[in-house]
Amino acid sequence: MLAVTAAIACFAQNKMPNYQLKDINGKTVNVSQLENDGNPIIVCFFATWCKPCQRELQAIHENYPDWQDETGVKVVAISIDQAQDANKVKPLVDGYGWEYDVILDPNSDLKRALGINLIPYALVLDGNGNIVYNHTGYVDGGEEELIEVVRKYSK
Repeated sequence: MLAVTAAIACFAQNKMPNYQLKDINGKTVNVSQLENDGNPIIVCFFATWCKPCQRELQAIHENYPDWQDETGVKVVAISIDQAQDANKVKPLVDGYGWEYDVILDPNSDLKRALGINLIPYALVLDGNGNIVYNHTGYVDGGEEELIEVVRKYSK
């Protein structure tokens, strides 16, 4: 619990940087303007080739309807697949049935701006867009830590 508190304190004032990226449907998204009606947002960085990333997103998917009912949380998944592999992202997302907003970061510009070195990488934005938590890697059950943070920041 102390690690969670330290991570929250460390990121309490950070915001998502001002980057224009495309979602998997070609729509432009400014990640600094991600919003969820004042409710928290979980942002997960992943790649199609990353098995732990897929396990994390699938574990969240299995709990997502309950989490949305309880906290109003929204999940945004950001693919760091390179441009030549971007065509693999939508089939993967559709194959799993993930109902997340999925954004493409084909040059890893956003990943670099946030200082992310390894994936899977998850962060939580509070209702005001502040980064209040971050975590690298995934172990089975790790999604429970995410929802605990979300619960602290939900309305």
